[in-house]
Amino acid sequence: MQSTKIENQSQKRTNHIRKLVMTALMAALSSVLMFFSFNVPLMPSFIKMDLSELPALIAAFAMGPLSGAAVCLVKNLVNLFFTTTGGVGELSNFLLGVFFVVPAGIIYRLRPRLSGAVIGSVVGALLMAVLSVFSNYYVVYPIYTAFLPMDAIIGMYQAINPSVKNLWQCLLVFNMPFTFIKGMVSAVITIAVYKKITPLLNGKA
Repeated sequence: MQSTKIENQSQKRTNHIRKLVMTALMAALSSVLMFFSFNVPLMPSFIKMDLSELPALIAAFAMGPLSGAAVCLVKNLVNLFFTTTGGVGELSNFLLGVFFVVPAGIIYRLRPRLSGAVIGSVVGALLMAVLSVFSNYYVVYPIYTAFLPMDAIIGMYQAINPSVKNLWQCLLVFNMPFTFIKGMVSAVITIAVYKKITPLLNGKA
């Protein structure tokens, strides 16, 4: 009885250490990927594409939604030292990352197989896209106006599509579909390599 209890405690400790190590590794990879952001056509120059959510999504599947959120937090804290947006871009990236990986991780926990990964990824991408409109409108862009007037921000959108008249329209026409596509890129890659990372997801790596 005592021996079994000690073994269980040892196993829990081992699992906890493994979880911390894997989360740290995913955070490091995510931080590196965030450095390789790039502009995309038909989007304002301050909106960039990167694959830094990919390790966070895998972490959310493998170790749970909190690990996925931790990866999002660490990568943005690291990138704060190199920010060109006064931390506003990092704040936005963190919020959107959490909107994406936490729901995906929760769904995968309830359905730990390929179908759960697919459903979780799509739902996470959809939620991230929709919630990005509100987080940008009420939190991120108001802070960003400390560096750039709102008229100038909207003007950057209007230079691409003159039909948008206000921030709501800018976010709905540009940010929401872009954010969904960004999430789905990470989702597609994760699903494509699902079989190869199954041992990691099952805690056997």
